[in-house]
Amino acid sequence: MIHADQITGLILAGGRAQRMGGIDKGLIPFHGKPLIESTIARLQNQVKSIIINANRNITKYATYGYPVMMDETPDFSGPLAGFSAGLKVCKTPFLLTAPCDSPLLPIDLASQLAKEMVAGGYQLVYASSKESDGKVWAQPVFCLMRSDLQKSLEAFLQKGDLKIDHWFKELHSSTVVFDDAQAFANVNTPEELKTLEEASV
Repeated sequence: MIHADQITGLILAGGRAQRMGGIDKGLIPFHGKPLIESTIARLQNQVKSIIINANRNITKYATYGYPVMMDETPDFSGPLAGFSAGLKVCKTPFLLTAPCDSPLLPIDLASQLAKEMVAGGYQLVYASSKESDGKVWAQPVFCLMRSDLQKSLEAFLQKGDLKIDHWFKELHSSTVVFDDAQAFANVNTPEELKTLEEASV
């Protein structure tokens, strides 16, 4: 059994958001508040503490009262760079990751991933979502990992590979399929933001 006080939450807000015109996605208004506030609200009861991974607007993110960690690489290297930054400062046995632009993320994300991790003795368990047509899609930026994976990730990144699924394949990993695909909906364009706001009234 893995309890919330054994888990640190890592919110990934370090991307470039090119499809949103380069705006910092975590700070885009969603129902009148920055997107990241929805993520914090849904994550905070699932974990002991939160870390924010961001590469700009550091002072704005710091106002939420959580540590803000930048990628060690200055070139927006993707989620694995964020994972690495989080693992380096994680003080609990487990790290739960989620992006800043999925404001409807499951409130049982940690418990479902933890159940699978314990059942199979996995190093990492990530979420997948089932669409209404029955298709299952991996949602790899939503994952629970053991915090002792830092060395494994460092060695992987040193090879120059940034593909998240390639790293997962090197680990003893598994996935949990969530039926509510909407919970993993994220915001990549202004149109998606509007659709998501309308769907979550």
